[in-house]
Amino acid sequence: MTPDPAAGSSYARIYAVVARIPRGRVATYGQVAGLAGIPGGARQVGYALAALRAGHRLPWHRVVNAAGAISLRDPGAAEEQRFRLEKEGIGLGAAGKVDLRLDRWDGEM
Repeated sequence: MTPDPAAGSSYARIYAVVARIPRGRVATYGQVAGLAGIPGGARQVGYALAALRAGHRLPWHRVVNAAGAISLRDPGAAEEQRFRLEKEGIGLGAAGKVDLRLDRWDGEM
């Protein structure tokens, strides 16, 4: 697969949006994409977050899918995301979903 030369700049925009998500709030992949100027780019947000290096300080755990659920396929990473969200006071109900009506970030600071 040939790297997309625009990915670097789009990833930077995605990371800038994710960095703004406040503690105790979440955003969806699609919401992050829209705020980063990449409408319809929810999957690209997932790729950008997966490309983060170990030890980064970006609050990746605050990004959930459109249903409010954790989408990570790696069970260890999914458990880490759940732990971090709960530590910030964001509960995942019995269905394993965040209540987006209560916990979704409105995009403002």
